Amino acid sequence: MPKKSQTASASGTRAALKSPGKTELRPPARDFQAQVFAQYPLEVASASGVWLMNTRGERVLDLYGGHAVAGLGYAHPAWSAALAEQAQTCQFQSNAVAMQVRAKAARRLVRFSKLPFGSVFFVNSGAEANENALKVALRMTGRAHVAAVEGGFHGRTAAAGAVTWGAQAKWYGFPRTPFDVSFIPRGASGAIAEHVTTDTAAVIVEPVQGLAGAVPLGSAFLATLRARCDEVGALLIFDEVQCGMGRTGEPFAANLYSVRPDMLTAAKALGNGFPVAALLMSPMVSASLRTESLGTTFGGGPMACAAVNAVLAAIREQRLLERVRRLSAYIRRSCLVGPVSAVQGEGLLLGLRTTRAAKEIQAELLECGILTGTSSDAHVVRLLPPYILEEQHVDLLRDALKDLDP
Repeated sequence: MPKKSQTASASGTRAALKSPGKTELRPPARDFQAQVFAQYPLEVASASGVWLMNTRGERVLDLYGGHAVAGLGYAHPAWSAALAEQAQTCQFQSNAVAMQVRAKAARRLVRFSKLPFGSVFFVNSGAEANENALKVALRMTGRAHVAAVEGGFHGRTAAAGAVTWGAQAKWYGFPRTPFDVSFIPRGASGAIAEHVTTDTAAVIVEPVQGLAGAVPLGSAFLATLRARCDEVGALLIFDEVQCGMGRTGEPFAANLYSVRPDMLTAAKALGNGFPVAALLMSPMVSASLRTESLGTTFGGGPMACAAVNAVLAAIREQRLLERVRRLSAYIRRSCLVGPVSAVQGEGLLLGLRTTRAAKEIQAELLECGILTGTSSDAHVVRLLPPYILEEQHVDLLRDALKDLDP
C-alpha cells in the first residue's frame, strides 16, 4: 500500500499531479458495449502531449500510451493537421486505384527501416499483418508447421492466436489451429533445432516480448534463429507490432540486434492512434506475390497513409529515436527505487520488476496520477510511454515510486 506520507506530500514534482481517486467505473445500465475488457478505474475525456484528462478534470501522466500506440503523444499538431488535410482531399479510395499518399508511405517506411525490404503491404492491425505474414510463408514453402517462442503474443485472430503463447488454454476458441504449431522455450538456443526443421514454414518471434513483461530476446538467440531458418529453408518473421517503429531507440529491433528477418510486421505506433499496420517483405518474399495473392478493403487507405507519413516525418524531424534512447537510460538510472528491484527491456518498452505484485503497484501509481501497464509476469509493471517523454515526467514517476512501500 502507499505510505501515509504519499497523499500528504506537497513537494516538487509530486505536487504537479492530482490523484484521480479510487472511484471504480461500472458500465451504465444500458451500455451496449460487449463487456469483455478489464478496464482501469479511469475515464478519459481528453488528452494532450503525455497527459490524459479524466472526466473530473484531473491530469494523469500516461506512461502506457494506449498499449504502445501513442508514440507521438496526443494532439500532435503535425499529425492532426495531416489527417485533417487528407480528410478534405480524399478520405478513402481502395487499392483498386493508385494514390500518391500510399506510395509515399510505403517508400518512406522502407527507407525508415534501413533494412533490405522489397515491398510493403498495408493492412489494419497487427494481428492482420501477422496473419498475412504466416499465410505468405505457408504458401511459399508448402509446409504446414510454424514455430513460435514461449511468452510471445501475436494477436487474437485464427492464425495469429495459434502462435500466441497460452491462447489455447485461455481464449483461443477455434476448434483447431490452421497449421501445426510448436513453441521454442524462450532464450533456449539449444532447443531451436528441435523445433525448426525441414517441415517448418516459418518462425515468428517478438524480438522484445511486450505482454510477457518487456523481455528482450537478444542478438545471440535471434541470430541462431536466423541461421537455423537459412539452414532448413524456413522464413523468419519479426513481429514488431509493439517493439517496432522506434520504440527500441532504433527504427526496429531488427536494427538494434543486427538480425535480418524475411518479413517484419509493424502497427501500433505506426499510426499514432489511426488504425494501420504493415507487412514489410524481403525482395525474395516480394517476388513470390502475384495479383490477388493478398487483399484488404481498408488497408492502405489514404487517411491511414497520411498518418504513417506524419509519424515518420515527426520521428525524423523531432529526433525522437535519440530521445527514446536518452529517456530509456534515464529511467534505468532513476527508477530503481521503492518497490522496483530491476528494469528490463529496450528503449521505451520497459518493465519495472517489482518486489510486490505489479497490479498493486500499478493501482497505487494510478492513485498518484500516473498510468502504467502490467504484463503476464505478475511482478512486472510495463512502461510504453510516448516518445515525446521528458526527464521531468520520469522524475514524477521516480518520486511516486519512492513514496510506495517496497
